[in-house]
Amino acid sequence: MAKNIKLVDLNGHITPYTLLGGTPVQPMLRATFNRIAYSAAHVVADPRAAIDPWQQCAIDWDATLAYRQRLWSLGLGVAEAMDTAQRGMGLDWPTSLELITGTLAAAKHTPGARVASGCGTDHLVLDVVRSVDEVIAAYELQMEAIEKRGGQLIIMASRALARVATSPADYERVYERVLSQARQPVILHWLGDMFDPALAGYWGSPDTDTAMQTALGIISAHASKVDGIKISLLDKDKEIAMRRRLPAQVRMYTGDDFNYPELIAGDGFGPEATHSQSDALLGIFDAIAPAASAALAALAQGNTERFHAILAPTVPLSRHMFSAPTRYYKTGVVFMAWLNGHQSHFTMVGGQQSTRSLPHLCELFRLADAANLLEQPELAQARMSSLLAVHGIDS
Repeated sequence: MAKNIKLVDLNGHITPYTLLGGTPVQPMLRATFNRIAYSAAHVVADPRAAIDPWQQCAIDWDATLAYRQRLWSLGLGVAEAMDTAQRGMGLDWPTSLELITGTLAAAKHTPGARVASGCGTDHLVLDVVRSVDEVIAAYELQMEAIEKRGGQLIIMASRALARVATSPADYERVYERVLSQARQPVILHWLGDMFDPALAGYWGSPDTDTAMQTALGIISAHASKVDGIKISLLDKDKEIAMRRRLPAQVRMYTGDDFNYPELIAGDGFGPEATHSQSDALLGIFDAIAPAASAALAALAQGNTERFHAILAPTVPLSRHMFSAPTRYYKTGVVFMAWLNGHQSHFTMVGGQQSTRSLPHLCELFRLADAANLLEQPELAQARMSSLLAVHGIDS
């Protein structure tokens, strides 16, 4: 098969492109790591369902769970029902619970499978939420449902709490109630407003340093109930500053899809390992799973040079995928899964495949090729050509 294809550049011009033909990254199956690494995993929509896709969601459960098995086989954990799975952007709470239930059941039959599940307040109707008590009750409802199934909790940032809280004290009250009831240590979740504008001013302040102080105070007061905190601020300096101030046993899970290699590798600061490096809970790991696995295995073997050599080419792709509006990065994640043959179609819950332009997707294709992330290059080229044809471009 010829390696030439016509693509559309970021100026909308049709340009010829020749695939580089690099060898796809080959991870070591069942590798062991010296970091905890979760991939926030996407869901595979059911394109055949007779639904209104803007109002309802339909999931291809077999393909969705098969993708989680793939992540586990690469040594990655699954952060379930998070924003990468379109939580709050098409995936509702009942479907999220069904997803969590199925993933936890599959994990029980998969040696070494790690799962943490998103617990939020997204079943509330934002326009009618009036009090912090309603937020607490909403968290408790989802906590009970997930813990009943044996799941570890990721306490997701709450749009409802951001809406009704009037001070940091409201956040302290909510998290005190939630953490005091948790059956096992939880992962906290701080998602910046670039990922979700409704979360602006989380922790009670628009100033990041002030917000961080509130979050650190909550963690310190309940350290035995906190496994770690994932922050997605796309600011490595803020993450490092917070990491160095965490209690010794509390992990920093990087959610920085711009600077993850540096943050995971660490900076050698301080006597506590949890203060000098970040573990990972990343949406980009869904799209670059083989490279993430291979790099983490190299890091565990002490080969930091290879770790960076593998991940460095993935950073331009990640920065493009997570470019503003950042919340639409999920489209790129699903696009990569389709290109690489992990699902048969490029359709998303809520019709979200339409949130990125054809030039954006063509650039992702180029960057994936440059990073050796096209696992089956001929298939990827054929699928890219089919997408171009739908848009009136004969490649």
